[in-house]
This record gives sequence, structure tokens and C-alpha cells, in this order.
Amino acid sequence: MKVARRILAPAVALALTATACDGQVDDRRAADSEFAALIERLSEPGGHFDTDNLISNETSYLHVMGALREMDVTGGAYLGVGPGQNFSYIAQIRPSIAFIVDIRRDNLLHHLLYKALFELAGNRAEYLALLFGRPVPGDAAAWGGRSVEELVTYIDGRSGDSDLVDAYRGRIDERVAEFGLALSDDDWRTIHRFHDTFIRAGLGLRFNSFGSAPQPYYPTLRQLLLERDLTGRQANYLARETDFRIVKAMQHQDRIVPVVGDLAGDHAVNAIGEYLRERGQAVSAFYTSNVEFYVMGGGTFSRFARNVVALPRDERSVIIRSVFGGAFRTRHPQAVPGYYSTQLLQTVESFAREYAAGGILSYRDLVTKHSIALR
Repeated sequence: MKVARRILAPAVALALTATACDGQVDDRRAADSEFAALIERLSEPGGHFDTDNLISNETSYLHVMGALREMDVTGGAYLGVGPGQNFSYIAQIRPSIAFIVDIRRDNLLHHLLYKALFELAGNRAEYLALLFGRPVPGDAAAWGGRSVEELVTYIDGRSGDSDLVDAYRGRIDERVAEFGLALSDDDWRTIHRFHDTFIRAGLGLRFNSFGSAPQPYYPTLRQLLLERDLTGRQANYLARETDFRIVKAMQHQDRIVPVVGDLAGDHAVNAIGEYLRERGQAVSAFYTSNVEFYVMGGGTFSRFARNVVALPRDERSVIIRSVFGGAFRTRHPQAVPGYYSTQLLQTVESFAREYAAGGILSYRDLVTKHSIALR
């Protein structure tokens, strides 16, 4: 479904947002309540995936950024899956609202942790100190113009202590509780386990599947922060203070909404589409990672495709996807030397046409037809 107009952020205030000003505690509580209610409205029962997925294993995740800029993919609504790589896409696209949809409830809990960190931190240095349980620099306010390399060096050169971590944990837990979601004891244990993993592993954290060791080609979190796009530009959301503040503002205004849902399910994606149609908004970008590989292997690709095609879109709406060497069996034509993963970009319109014409019969069809050349 095409939608003619795209609403650009940050000019518009969405109905779900009640921005809190200093001292307006009641407004903040009302916003938290609406945030929780929207998550409940959009979510569906969770499922299983064989990883905590605390960081991406897609070293190539920034390779689409140049093409996104050239195509002027901005504003609108963003949909994505997984953890923190979404923030880099969000910082560049600057959508009015973002939905992070993942089949694992744990991903929602992970994003509640991120939301609390963004809201509590004044800048990138404070954010990383809270995430990794490291001391905040004594001159934290002066770190706004520091490079991401300097931030990485600072975190790498510090260690946390239990008193500091306890102090951080108390503030984080208080803010997460205020978001208004009903969290079980198991939910809290999961949030704490995730935070403890970041503290313990630091910037050396790697993607890991349950029951298997990290693969040597999986990037560390340090590598992900320092990655560049194909134009040579540092494009992680922590590379510049301005990008961090875009994401921070959206988090504070409840405009990054974690949702439990199967991309090939019957409810979550369709409910998001309905929500956007009510507001006359189009999807600007849908980051699917390599979920299509799994839904195609599981026999639910047609349901996934119907969900995508039903989303409100315009001529610039795109799908961002990832392909891994093992899944494709041979080197993808757009693979970049030295990268095990390959990032692809396709307009939603071309995907819809190809699917309607019966032209997507295999995973190879999906990842080789109509991919936009990246630069």
C-alpha cells in the first residue's frame, strides 16, 4: 500500500508521545503508561532463537549508508530487528518513530535496558560508562567533541568495581520500572544478565549462539563501533555526539518502541502497519537482517512477504537485509572483500512487484534480484 506523504522527524509529535519537561512528573508517567500500552497493543507471544543476540554479527552493517543518503531515505517510520545496530540506521534516517520487532521477548528486555541508558546518560561518554560499568570521566561534559576512537580507548583503559556497578544498577532499574511494563522476576534477571555481560566482556564482546563458541569472523563490539561505510565515513551512532543525541531524544520521547513479534506472524507487523496508516505515515526503512533466510527455510516466507507488502510505503521505502556466506553458498556479487556478511538494499516496491509476479522462489532469488548497487 502506497502512502503519498512521509512525515519527517523531529518536527512532528506523535500521539503516543507526551514529552516530559522539568518537574512535569505526571506528564512523564502518562507518557510511560502510553509507551507500555503501545507495546502491549502491538506485541504477540514470543518465540525462540538460539542466541542472546546482544550485538550484531554483521560487520557489513554500515555498507548501506551511502546508498541510503543518496536515495534520501529519511523520516517516516523505521522497522528493524535485533540489538544496537538499529540505532545507527535510526541516527541517519531520523524517522518520526521506530519499531524494533523481534521474535524473542529477550530482545524487548534488551531494548528496555538501552532505553534506560540513553535517558540517564548526558552524552556518549556517560552512556558507555553506564553500559560497561566504568567510571564516568571527571570532565564528562567536555567529551562531546571527542572521537569514537578516544571513547573506545577510555573504556578499554578502565575497569569497574562492584560499588560503582551497584550504583548504576539502582538507577537503571528505577528507570526501567518507570516504563510501566509488567516485568516478571525472570525478566529482571534477564536484564541484569545482559548488563552483566556487557560489564564483564567490555568492548571485546562478540555475538554468540547458545552452545557454540563465537566464530572468529564475528566482529567484537569494538570493531562495530569503529566500522565505516563504503564511502569511508564513520557511521555508527556513537561516532558523533549529534547522532547519539538524535537517538537519545527519540528514546526520551518514547519514539523507539520495542515489540515482541514474528515478522511472518499474524499480528505484530500488521498492527504496526495499521498504526502507521492511522497516522498517514509510510515506512522509510525495514531492516530485516537475515530473518528472511529463516522464514524461507521454515516455510513461512509467503506470510512474511504479505506482511511487508501490506505496510504503508512510498517510492523511497527500502528493505535492508544481510546475507552470510554460509547461507548463500557462494560469494554474493555485492560481497566486499574481508567481510563475511553482505548488506543489501532493495525498494519495498520492487520486492512487492517481484513477489506478486511469482519471481521469488528461492533464497537466491530474494537476495540477487533488484538489489541496489551500494556506494
